[in-house]
Amino acid sequence: MRLALKIVIVFLMTIAILVPLTMIRGVIHERETYRARAVADIARSYAGAQAFAGPVLVVPYTETVEVEEADANNIVRKVWREKTRHWTFFPTTLDVRGPMAPDTRKRGLHEVRVFEWKGRAAARFDAMIPKEGDPAARRIGRPWLSYGIADVRGLRATPKLRIDGRETALQEGLGSRDGPGLHVRLDAPHPGQTLAFDTQLDLLLGGTESLALVPLGRSNRFELDSTWRHPSFGGISPRHDIGANGFNASWDIASVASNAQRDYVQGEFSLPDLGNGIGNMRGLDAVGVSLIDPVDVYTQADRATKYGLLFVLLTFVGFFIFELIKQLPIHPIQYGLVGLALAIFFLLLVSLSEHFDFLYAYLAASVACIGLLGFYLSAVLRSASRGLGFAAMLATLYAALYGLLVSEDNALVLGAGLLFLVLATVMVVTRKVDWYQLAGARPAVRQA
Repeated sequence: MRLALKIVIVFLMTIAILVPLTMIRGVIHERETYRARAVADIARSYAGAQAFAGPVLVVPYTETVEVEEADANNIVRKVWREKTRHWTFFPTTLDVRGPMAPDTRKRGLHEVRVFEWKGRAAARFDAMIPKEGDPAARRIGRPWLSYGIADVRGLRATPKLRIDGRETALQEGLGSRDGPGLHVRLDAPHPGQTLAFDTQLDLLLGGTESLALVPLGRSNRFELDSTWRHPSFGGISPRHDIGANGFNASWDIASVASNAQRDYVQGEFSLPDLGNGIGNMRGLDAVGVSLIDPVDVYTQADRATKYGLLFVLLTFVGFFIFELIKQLPIHPIQYGLVGLALAIFFLLLVSLSEHFDFLYAYLAASVACIGLLGFYLSAVLRSASRGLGFAAMLATLYAALYGLLVSEDNALVLGAGLLFLVLATVMVVTRKVDWYQLAGARPAVRQA
């Protein structure tokens, strides 16, 4: 019964350690929230996640049409009313390219990635104004040539627009509809006229962490390059080259391979946001790139805490096996202190990684905890060699955990291999243990 009671106590102590581990995970999530606030603060003062769409040619017209309406006596009559509508034309070809110059801004302990995009958008229009219907009943207005920009505060200089080589002054807003961007008014065309012209917009656009491009042309060619070495691409995968000097990415997209034109015509014009992750793009169909942090310390620390219970369990199993083999009792309070020391490792890891590289933070936290436990266990186990032995076991566990963290693609196979190795070790060490004798309940052997 004594063995069974000890097993129950060790199990309860293991479960109890979940409380500080859960609290530490709460601290990690809280720090992630603080970083999100830092990103939002910088976005408010600098510019948010950016998106660029256009150009789009919108031609308004007003025509007199006959409609049926009910009068005050609820009698339906035919009356003539003016209705304002518009034609929407997209570029025949659209070429958008330019370098992204990355930088970082700090808010407290947190670094936020920003950029300046020196963009050039060249487009060709071949738009034919319809001439069907009664020309006398239709008035064609002045068209809008519109460019959508997610956050116009990011414009670092006055954009320059050239139409057929002539520079044209831009105005704020989309003009034809509500939304952030730039536009210019053109001369009113005639029915049956073909609006054929080339446009080129040069702009310097700042943003935070991500840039999205919307393929509104019939044929779209996008190209982005930067010295940032850790891009994450969104939408259709580009042809890309990533090296020590940064990345270069290019897209060739036909209009039939994207829903952008259809969504625009149907009235959708919320520009996409890649800032919360490539898989969370919202708004118009788009492609783009996010400048990601390859080592997100909070993500790494959160993943590490998921293995915290395994650490505690393996250490407690080691203590328990030691008690069985050496007949040296270990008090439940001593179990608890060791478990708390293991839990504190993760809190140290989070706090240090906010100031140092993750590798050095991990090394410092693990050395501190292993040193403390080795010193403490030398007294608990009444032998320096035993304390050093357990310290070596913990060092092996910490090294294995770091391997799991940095090898995300191989984490499952490494974790499974570690568990198999631990189980095999326990089975080998306890293969000759008489569990009935330890429990004081050896069953009687029947004589034949």
